[in-house]
Amino acid sequence: MAVPKRRQARARTRKRRANWKLAAVGAVECPQCHEPRLPHRVCGNCGYYKGRQVVEVSAE
Repeated sequence: MAVPKRRQARARTRKRRANWKLAAVGAVECPQCHEPRLPHRVCGNCGYYKGRQVVEVSAE
């Protein structure tokens, strides 16, 4: 089995691990009110999901 001859420096390891970042979730347009919302979620602005109203939204 292959074994490293020298210990890897901390900087080398940290440089490699620096690229593990979270990707931003893309917002989609709500077909009812055209506001941005997260995919597969109820729209917080109008309360619609999959073409029908699921949540009552108070008009403030």
